[in-house]
This record gives sequence, C-alpha cells and structure tokens, in this order.
Amino acid sequence: MKKVYEIQRIKQVISEIDGGERYIVRSPEDGAKVAASFIGEDDREVFFVMCLNTKNRVVAVHRCHVGALNTSVVHPREVFKCAILNNASSIIVYHQHPSQDTQPSFEDVSVTKRLVEAGKLIGIEVLDHLIVNAKAEYTSLKEKGHI
Repeated sequence: MKKVYEIQRIKQVISEIDGGERYIVRSPEDGAKVAASFIGEDDREVFFVMCLNTKNRVVAVHRCHVGALNTSVVHPREVFKCAILNNASSIIVYHQHPSQDTQPSFEDVSVTKRLVEAGKLIGIEVLDHLIVNAKAEYTSLKEKGHI
C-alpha cells in the first residue's frame, strides 16, 4: 500500500521589523516608501511580496525570490503562497534592478500580467508592481497602464 501524507501544519517564520510599525498603502508612493525600506543595493534582483489586508494595511512583507544579475524567475505559486498564509486580500509586488534603474523591462511587464491573471483566479488582487531603488525612486506598472 502506498503511503499517503497529510499536511498538518505549514510553518511560517515571522521577523518583526521596525518595531512592528503599521503601514497603510494608499498610493504607489506609499508602497514605494515601504518597499525601499526592504530594498538594498543588492548585486542581483530581489523580488518581494507586500501582503495587505482589506484596509490596505501591510500585514507582511515576504522576500520571495533572489535572482541573477539581470533576471529573476518568479512563479505565481511562490508569490501567492505568502499571501494565502497571511490571509491577504491583496498584494503589491516589487523588486529592484541592480543598476538602480527603475524602468520596467519586457519581462517585468510579462510577469505582472501573469500574476494579475493568477490573482484573479484565486481572489487575491495584485494592486501594483513597483520597481524601486534604494532611494525610494520607483516606477509603478499600474500607473504605466500594465495593470
């Protein structure tokens, strides 16, 4: 007889940052300020997911993927896993380019559209995809019309 496994618990490790201060995101600029506090001057792309509740309060920020010098392979299952575990009603995804340039690439736009479609299927809205640098300069793919 084959073994059947039941998942009884999925563990999520939580680190409190900045004394647990609560942030509410009302605009791409608000999102970029929160994002910039997690973005560094990394030598490769780092992709984050900001989980929001129904009042657009940040409930979690998840470092989803660390990529290569100029790419980051992002899969919807990893992006939405943290949103589901944190009971998020919506998310904002963001990443940085090692060059600190905030202009979106073709791949950035493609990933955004894929995540938006996946979010519609599972009921977690993707509010924006921000490309942010360490100085909180940003480009909003929603403002550019890609969402």
